Amino acid sequence: MLGELKTYKAKRDFAATPEPAGKKGKGGQTGGRYLIQRHAATRLHYDFRIEADGVLKSWAVTKAPSRDHTVKRLAVEVEDHPLDYGSFEGTIPGGNYGAGTVQMWDTGTWAPQEPDLEAAFKRGQIKMILDGERLKGKWALIRLRSDRGKPSKRNNWLLIKEIDEYTVDGEGDANMEIDASVTTGRTMAEIAEGKTQWTSSKPTGRKAPPKPKATTAQASHATRPHAFVPIQLCKIADYPPSAAGWAHEIKFDGYRLQVATGGGRATIRTRKGLDWTDRFPELAADAAKWPDAVIDGELCALTEDASPDFSALQAAISDGDTGGLIYFAFDLLFEGGEDLRTLPLSHRKARLQAVLDRLPKAAAKRIRFVDHFASSGKAVLESACRMDLEGVISKRLDAPYSAGRSNSWVKSKCRGRDEVVIGGWTSEGDRFRSLIVGVHDGKKGLRPLGRVGTGYGEPLLKTLLPALKKAAADRSPFAGATPRKTGGETIHWLKPVLVAEIEHGGYTDSGSLRQAAFKGLRDDKTAPEVDTAPQTPVKTSPKPAAAKPGKLVVAGITISHPDKVLWPAHDGADPITKADLVAYYETVAERLLPHVADRPTSIIRAPEGIEGEQFFQRHAMPGSNPRLKLIDVHERKPYVAVVDVGGLVAIGQSGGLELHPWGCAPGDPETPEQITFDLDPDVGLDFADVISAAKVVKAKLETLGLNPFVKTTGGKGLHVVVPIKSDARSAVTWEQNKAFAKAVSEAMRVEAPDRFTTTLAKKARGGKIFLDYLRNGRMATAVAPWSPRARPGAGIAFPLNWGQVKAGLDPKAFNIRTAPALLKKADPWKDFRDGAVSLQPALKKMGL
Repeated sequence: MLGELKTYKAKRDFAATPEPAGKKGKGGQTGGRYLIQRHAATRLHYDFRIEADGVLKSWAVTKAPSRDHTVKRLAVEVEDHPLDYGSFEGTIPGGNYGAGTVQMWDTGTWAPQEPDLEAAFKRGQIKMILDGERLKGKWALIRLRSDRGKPSKRNNWLLIKEIDEYTVDGEGDANMEIDASVTTGRTMAEIAEGKTQWTSSKPTGRKAPPKPKATTAQASHATRPHAFVPIQLCKIADYPPSAAGWAHEIKFDGYRLQVATGGGRATIRTRKGLDWTDRFPELAADAAKWPDAVIDGELCALTEDASPDFSALQAAISDGDTGGLIYFAFDLLFEGGEDLRTLPLSHRKARLQAVLDRLPKAAAKRIRFVDHFASSGKAVLESACRMDLEGVISKRLDAPYSAGRSNSWVKSKCRGRDEVVIGGWTSEGDRFRSLIVGVHDGKKGLRPLGRVGTGYGEPLLKTLLPALKKAAADRSPFAGATPRKTGGETIHWLKPVLVAEIEHGGYTDSGSLRQAAFKGLRDDKTAPEVDTAPQTPVKTSPKPAAAKPGKLVVAGITISHPDKVLWPAHDGADPITKADLVAYYETVAERLLPHVADRPTSIIRAPEGIEGEQFFQRHAMPGSNPRLKLIDVHERKPYVAVVDVGGLVAIGQSGGLELHPWGCAPGDPETPEQITFDLDPDVGLDFADVISAAKVVKAKLETLGLNPFVKTTGGKGLHVVVPIKSDARSAVTWEQNKAFAKAVSEAMRVEAPDRFTTTLAKKARGGKIFLDYLRNGRMATAVAPWSPRARPGAGIAFPLNWGQVKAGLDPKAFNIRTAPALLKKADPWKDFRDGAVSLQPALKKMGL
């Protein structure tokens, strides 16, 4: 393996070639620089180089390296090159060794998979980990023993991609299409046309290879952007395809747009061909500097953690603040005048990557290349769901671009996401409450799907309300049974012309939406397009649907061992199984989710039931279901959370019997949203004492201007819970939250020392009720309303109204078995969040 440059220097006249003479660097290191130079010499090839023993060990590879692990490239070992050669890009003049054009095709670093690199060279098996711009992961160089049965005159090797998360089976020769320098963005033709500063003073008689020429597409001089090209659409699947030859892209949460460029202009069109160029002037100005092409992609607004946010996109368009939007490009339909739609996807994407790599930085600020993964589609979907992304688009790498819905593009979602037609909206006084939505059901007309009651932030309402009022109608647009008003609300009917995008937890057996949240209006779609029942991978029903023998599927989650008993028979009642638990979670989701969704949650798990081992789970574990979200709380590991009914069912599938969320605002672990006072009676006190104490706590909090709510704990105590505002003006810190709870508890102890204690030790309680204020600090938790308890009887933490807190109240009456009857009654905590007030005045009253 000893590195030397004698052969390299002997083959070159450095007075006639721009190549560096170079010196040998320090030897002895393992790993270092890696690069590939595309070299149009006598024939086009790719020079693969890795830094070792102070030089660049080099191989001439016949074709572009492929990430397809079945593709083996012949790699002929050539002379060592100096380290300076790692920055060479240009033209070697005719008459010189290696005459031709050299392009920096990839660059990065490499590391050996085995510590003894010299032994690996001798053995003829160099296993590497590459971290380049274009190639990553595990690769191997394997030396051939002979050439057609005869001793090899040259050291011939094979360059092979090993199987890992960067493998793209089915890619084949697609990388041959990438003609762009990773350092300068230049094509081979542009490098060849550069001013030659070196000429051969001593011709050797060798002919110079022909200069690379720009392709027809690259040489295009269109006078205007291309006309609209009908787009390809996805079919829906529960899970990504598992067969080889599929690539998987992240599903972006934005507007599907087609950008056509040419003649120094750009046109931006929607999926239906509507011209939206004026809506996105910054992107249009950038695209006007792009080469002639037609690109397919998705325009998104990104959050601080770089996640797409459809609501933020709507707000940006409404405010005319579109400069920060990013266009994610995933397909190239035309390059110049060349129609690429008949090419395989792998080739189109390689061409697209080259187009984007050639863009000057000033024109590339708002466009990103959408790379793809060809590892397990299931693994990609799991990662997407854990990052709270919408899902995955799977595409056949060998398929052409085909307008309309095709089996070669498949969409798998993390959560239910659909477009619906708005048929009406409700209000109470001046306050907006909900949308009434449906879908066109053939000749039957608009079929109602129920109400969308959440997701209405102030920025969205600014655009939504004017659109609703503009579409006002005198009568219901729904066919058949018309939705009825409830309570004191007013219904406003609409012409069925507006399309909304919603996120939801699936459908009931009757076809109504579960836990639907508004994401925004779809100006790029018309109501007649929403002409079939929305499709969703989330399968929900009160009775789980059968899957394989011994398994069930609930809300899209496969339930193993559904007959496993989690709560044994109790007081003459039947045992409760895992199937019963997941059915309970599904049924109660609409009331439970508002108190746990998008918050770090500790889970008490008992996979073998309450009589087996129990343990707390806070973090994701190996094999965790992708329907569970991870929330970074700046600790050693992220916390687990749920966002929809599928997440709740996933917890039930893993034997999760109790949910203990943080008392924070959804999606904001650093901002408290409620204060919990846990009333824990000493041994010997009966529940009547707890009831009396809860009323005292209620009165105390009301004198401070707060609105307390109350719930059972599923045990012998009660929780008095106060919702507080968490907006920027009212928000408090965790320290303030905990200090307030402590101050109130201590004041009550002082006022009634014979009734209350704040001492944690049970032996010091002396027949008193312990006021536990410790549930209000950062990382502290309290059992959620409607959460089951891992105790005999399968009790639940049940939300009460204060009228129920009276003599005769029996917390044992609230359990999983009685839940169906309880759910038929009005939700006592329906207005829990509406009762939130700022804690700031109460802090002042307590001298904090």
